[in-house]
Amino acid sequence: MGKPVGLTRDRVLDAALALVDRDGPAKLSMRRLGAELGVEAMTLYHYVPNKDALLDGLVERVIAGARPRPVPGSLDWIVDFARSLRRELLAHPRVVPLLASRPMSTPGGLDLLEEALAALADIGLTPLESLGLLNTVATFTVGHVLAEVPTGDEPELPDLGKHPRVAQAVADGLGTPSDHEARFERALTAILTGLAPVGER
Repeated sequence: MGKPVGLTRDRVLDAALALVDRDGPAKLSMRRLGAELGVEAMTLYHYVPNKDALLDGLVERVIAGARPRPVPGSLDWIVDFARSLRRELLAHPRVVPLLASRPMSTPGGLDLLEEALAALADIGLTPLESLGLLNTVATFTVGHVLAEVPTGDEPELPDLGKHPRVAQAVADGLGTPSDHEARFERALTAILTGLAPVGER
């Protein structure tokens, strides 16, 4: 049996992402995904060889959705990428744990990574240093979003009468969207300043 007309790997990944957005990664299966697309589960193996490859494809999809555009000789694009990645993760919060646990391993993902390492080589970073920088920024971004995304079972704040500084921080907007964004920006600047080559600081 050949591949169904109109079905592509991109369509499969888009449908998988929509399913995860709705029901979470634990509910993702080849059978359910096939039903979403109107095909037998076995048909999907033309596009992704197994569920692990499907999950890896979702990681690639989200990273690509953040539209990294490496610019040789500059670190500015990493700031833009981190901001874009945060927005993409906030739009797909149920995919965040996948990025926290699965490395970039698909051919498309490795192409993106290779392009980024090549751009960073122009400011004097070795491949290992470049990978370390990118990993630090990506890990920070994923971790920050994990702290931002509501879990649905947030506990009520305790009585802060004996902790006036904590109470003031809460009153000033601790944990609000604007507070999350401000802290993200400050920390991102600190990370890139600390990791940049001396000449770039």
